[in-house]
Amino acid sequence: MRVLVTGGAGYIGSQTAKALAQAGHEPVVYDNLSTGHRWAVKWGASVEGDLADTALLSTTLRTHRVEAVLHFAAHIEVGESVENPRKYFWNNVVNTLRLLDAALGEGVGVIVFSSSAAVYGVPEKAPIPEDHPTRPTSPYGETKLMMERALEWYGIAYGLRWVALRYFNAAGADLDGELGEEHHPESHLIPRIIQAAQGRLPQVEVYGSDYPTPDGTAIRDYIHIVDLAEAHVRALEYLCRGGESGPLNLGTGKGHSVREVIASVGRMSAGPVPWRDAPRRPGDPPILVADPTRAMEVLGWKPQHPDLDSIVESAWRWHKKNSE
Repeated sequence: MRVLVTGGAGYIGSQTAKALAQAGHEPVVYDNLSTGHRWAVKWGASVEGDLADTALLSTTLRTHRVEAVLHFAAHIEVGESVENPRKYFWNNVVNTLRLLDAALGEGVGVIVFSSSAAVYGVPEKAPIPEDHPTRPTSPYGETKLMMERALEWYGIAYGLRWVALRYFNAAGADLDGELGEEHHPESHLIPRIIQAAQGRLPQVEVYGSDYPTPDGTAIRDYIHIVDLAEAHVRALEYLCRGGESGPLNLGTGKGHSVREVIASVGRMSAGPVPWRDAPRRPGDPPILVADPTRAMEVLGWKPQHPDLDSIVESAWRWHKKNSE
């Protein structure tokens, strides 16, 4: 199957392009390289372009005879979305609608959408099932929920078939060492802890040490990037077999605190990790843990690398190799 991978030069998109190729599909990466990396595009054709360029988008879909879309291209920083919501609504909503219209115009009726646990806001319980109330606390989360609702209505009106994968915390690196997480600036926890352990940051900030959790720090569900990519391939194949549209959680069902992650990196570095307490960030829930039961049932998928040390070890190896 020929699959358009928007944002395919990014952290998750590039790993999924690799997984698609390994499964016998043909990825076509479409990325404006504003945050993605040219070095990460190694599988299939590549088109440098923006989703706002609807002519190029339609031409790409037609020229490469695309049969389905995996959509990763989005702005992802929660804090920035609060400071600059206009940037997020234009890109994550308006440009995604442009993508949907271009796809439908070229006869492409299958899409796997990169959503987020941010649609839940501050959860009432953990683990979180898909039918939990959705109350985003940031423009970022709001844009993801808006697009899930648009997908539902596009399905009803135009027959678009879709799955929205609600990620929890993507982490780790490619097991072959080819791909890893690199943002500028880096805002994600595990890479920042690794940078602090390797002396590339003076210390890592622990945002909140007074949460109602066993050690006072926030708990998150970390899912290995390789497992996440595999879930996208399975979601695509599920839709093409006639699977039902809807949202699916992607996580392990187990949470780890910030201090537990610091301790895990410390085991890799064989030394202490410099850190300091910092105030809570507004809107950060104490606990975000997925109930991934439905994804496991309908996709036949199960995380193969669910333990924290395996996730951290793969990231540690990649960052060490790419910082030398």
